[in-house]
Amino acid sequence: MPLEKILIGSEEWCSFPTLEIPKIKARVDSGAKTSALHAINIAPFVKDGENWVRFDINPIQKNVKTVLHCEAPLVGKRVVKSSSGYREQRYVITTEIELDKQRWPIEVTLTNRDSMGFRMLLGREAMNGRMLVDPSSQYLLGEPTIENLRELYRNAVKAKSGLRIGLLASNPELYSNKRIMEAGEMRGHEMHFLNIKECYMKLDAHNPEIHYRGGRILNDFDAIIPRIRPSITFYGCALTRQFEALKVFCLNSAKAITQSRDKLFSLQLLLNNEIDIPTTGFANSPLDTDDLIKMVGGSPLIVKLLEGTQGKGVVLAETKKAAESVINAFKSLNANILVQEFIKEADGKDLRLFVIDGKVVAAIQREALPGEFRANIHLGGTASVIKPTQEEKKIAIRAAKAMELKVAGVDIIRSSKGPLLLEVNSSPGLEGIEGATNKDVAGEMIRAIEKNFKLN
Repeated sequence: MPLEKILIGSEEWCSFPTLEIPKIKARVDSGAKTSALHAINIAPFVKDGENWVRFDINPIQKNVKTVLHCEAPLVGKRVVKSSSGYREQRYVITTEIELDKQRWPIEVTLTNRDSMGFRMLLGREAMNGRMLVDPSSQYLLGEPTIENLRELYRNAVKAKSGLRIGLLASNPELYSNKRIMEAGEMRGHEMHFLNIKECYMKLDAHNPEIHYRGGRILNDFDAIIPRIRPSITFYGCALTRQFEALKVFCLNSAKAITQSRDKLFSLQLLLNNEIDIPTTGFANSPLDTDDLIKMVGGSPLIVKLLEGTQGKGVVLAETKKAAESVINAFKSLNANILVQEFIKEADGKDLRLFVIDGKVVAAIQREALPGEFRANIHLGGTASVIKPTQEEKKIAIRAAKAMELKVAGVDIIRSSKGPLLLEVNSSPGLEGIEGATNKDVAGEMIRAIEKNFKLN
């Protein structure tokens, strides 16, 4: 009995069940021999001894946020001549297509169709013996509503592999980075380490992009976790802003990271939010040194380079003469410095409270090693579990909020005046706090991303 042919128009919606593509709009073209499917990040690989190809697809035209990650057996490569006469070598796959509740295998070439009006071209080989085309009609087999299409792809993306999360950092071997990658994978997400120095960007009003070394376009991430070391703050934040321009959720925004790295501005933000800090002075001219020292209570005092990080560029001046000498030496080098009161009663200890999404998830007390000091700065030493007071928790949460950070390491020192905030770190390390508290801080970071996508 001959197969009843399907009547279709010049444009139709079809599905690819084996690729888990629920709906895609196709241009029906009987003049084209082979069908073509939009694909980016195409990469061949071997699976069970056979050649396969994996690729990403933005199935909805002009929508780079919706991305599906597909795999299919590889038939081979073929040179295809486009309608404009351009010849291109493409990967060819075989997969099942579904139209009008009927399924059959077809060959499809993979190519970037961003410049075309349709993500799919249905050629005559796929239609032979099965279809009749009415070129004057469109969507004879029905058309999904926008709401239905969104729901289909929401479920498809979720079913595929959870979220696609990029960790934007410098060292994949660092404990913190390894733990974040591990925590994301444990929760069913697709994790990718993105080396900051291997990313570069295209600034364009209509088609902004981020590329990775080798030419891969990074336009398919659901979320980015920026962990930017201080020495590359400028470039790391520029990349983070570019991801934000692509509408990718960033766990900490470029704005928040930038202002947290500016020591003077961050202290001003904290004070504007009525958060107490050690008395601090800042001056431009060496002529003001004497009054600057008096301003913070005299010696001993702490001198901090504005550009210094993680305890570097920090000096304890125990006498007025030493303070004058250090301040004037820095000023002669045109270096910007802060002068800060010395909190003697802290006795070489401070607190690190880890804030994620408005909650303190872990806290430790850090104590300087014998012979070191930890007055208003951050050095190596021992870490122990501590229960912070309600006031200290509130200060940490308010500080992270003032900086607009979803993830922050908040450093607090206990003084005779009460708890004082030292610094807010936008890329806090996990090793010390996870080791001391035995808490899954990395997992809490991943949960904060899931909360944004309402997956948990």
